[in-house]
Amino acid sequence: MKELEYPFDSEYILKKSKKIKRQLLESRTDFLTKRIAVLGGSTTHDIIRVLEIFLLNQGIMPQFYESEYAQYWQDVMFDHEELTAFAPDLIYIHTSNRNVTSYPAVTDQAGQIEALLEEQYAHFQVMWEKIADKYHCPVIQNNFEHPFYRVFGNQEAVYVQGRISFLNRLNEKFYQYAREHTGFYIHDINYQAAAYGLDRWADPFYWHMYKYALCMQAIPAFAYSLSNIIKAVFGKNKKSLVLDLDNTLWGGIVGDDGVENLEIGQETSMGQVYAEFQSYLKTHKEIGVMLNVNSKNEYENAIAGLEHPEGVLRPDDFILIKANWEPKSKNIVEIANEMNVLPDSLVFVDDNPAEREIVAAQVPGVAVPAMGRPEQYIRILDHAGFFEVTQLSEDDRKRNEMYKANLDRQKQQQNFGDYREYLRSLEMKGTIRPFEPMYMARIAQLTNKSNQFNLTTKRCTQSQIEQFAVTDAYITRYGKLEDKFGDNGVVSVVIGRKDEVESVLHLELWLMSCRVLKRDMEYAMMDSVVEACQKCGIRTILGYYYPTAKNGMVKEFYGVMGFVKTHEDEEGNSCWKFEIGDNYGKKNTVITVEG
Repeated sequence: MKELEYPFDSEYILKKSKKIKRQLLESRTDFLTKRIAVLGGSTTHDIIRVLEIFLLNQGIMPQFYESEYAQYWQDVMFDHEELTAFAPDLIYIHTSNRNVTSYPAVTDQAGQIEALLEEQYAHFQVMWEKIADKYHCPVIQNNFEHPFYRVFGNQEAVYVQGRISFLNRLNEKFYQYAREHTGFYIHDINYQAAAYGLDRWADPFYWHMYKYALCMQAIPAFAYSLSNIIKAVFGKNKKSLVLDLDNTLWGGIVGDDGVENLEIGQETSMGQVYAEFQSYLKTHKEIGVMLNVNSKNEYENAIAGLEHPEGVLRPDDFILIKANWEPKSKNIVEIANEMNVLPDSLVFVDDNPAEREIVAAQVPGVAVPAMGRPEQYIRILDHAGFFEVTQLSEDDRKRNEMYKANLDRQKQQQNFGDYREYLRSLEMKGTIRPFEPMYMARIAQLTNKSNQFNLTTKRCTQSQIEQFAVTDAYITRYGKLEDKFGDNGVVSVVIGRKDEVESVLHLELWLMSCRVLKRDMEYAMMDSVVEACQKCGIRTILGYYYPTAKNGMVKEFYGVMGFVKTHEDEEGNSCWKFEIGDNYGKKNTVITVEG
């Protein structure tokens, strides 16, 4: 919904939240339902009201538990019955510097302040540990914003007795905890307050009148930032930037002005703006955001512009370069198809509002931010939170290279008339093993990101993945795949629940990354699951398919695998049975598997 895209009108959202919610609920049905517990150290009702509509806009249907005022700690530590029964999928702890119960006195010595720091930190740490032990779900914790006054003036962060110094040190202890504990995320309200303007954010009127930790007008910006973390945790991030060139990556039109006259680099102020923007995009490539080009240009001119000596991005930084005179909406669809991703994984960046309007109208799901002036490009993309980082794996860092290798595979396929011979030519090697600590984060990430090849759309946190791995009642498998073009990393996950009384394995999750579709990895995974069943005396495998708007491509997957459909309801949910015979023949013939 346009009204909820950054930059948005906060006053409009506050006034029209009910109308916006109604429109969102009427606009779609394929919501991901999640139970979110909001544990507040201050008043949270309006935060929840606005957070709900931002999450609905992200495709998440939230169900909320809200603690009583300032009961965030008590609800966890004293096992509040309603919170326990709620069984949250995620817990958000909304505290602020108003919840620090004791600050250093001007007369305190360093040792006293150190003890006070440990006391304040322990108050939170014991709560986090209790949540981890009992709820096994992700936690989002606010850090502390700076106070709105400074007793020591500009030396407030220098003197150990200063509140800024104290809060900075307390924040660092929170950050260290986040580094050491998966599934624990910081909501950086210190940055949010600074970006909004601390004097307005911390207006004391709202605390003393309503017990709000921030002013009412800042709540939409606050809730939007929080929603970006939540949607990232639940696999709703975008995957790729699709970038225009002329007046987007550089100033000027390469075909008209010539490469030598483009504004890029340190010679002019606008050239510096574009160079900084390219550097910003390059950094996103390094965290796994895929870069593509969609430009109305001659291909040779586009390449020449990308090879400008003062440019930061080079042709090799992009997976696909669509530089032609086709409609940009057509190019966007082709980019999605060639990368084997859905259009709603893409963010289209173009300086031209007419082009943006056409793409938004013709390709539903693609994010099309209003870019404004070149000086605003970074702020708009950055605040929009399309690529919110909650974890950064090695696979993320190598994602661009992996997708490029896929394009090389597609080119090689064109040289073969026989598809099996093509697969053998890839010299594929697979590793299929029970879940291992090294890959827990990537496995959890896959369960939340994979949509097209996810038969049950089960989503798991890393803590849940770790529980499956050590529970005898489950058979778990992850699959890695590499070939002569490169390593694809972990690309497939299976979780099966054993019923040894009935001699049945229930497949609760089977998914694969889109980048290895039609490479026979599914057959290799099937062989491994069957082998595991045979070792523990299980004779029957039951598979389940739950349809969504995105996974229709695997509707008949179990049939291809040799399962027989036993049931299908009116909504398309189906159950499939596979009987493991004494002479099971391995299905994979092209991947050399280690495991």
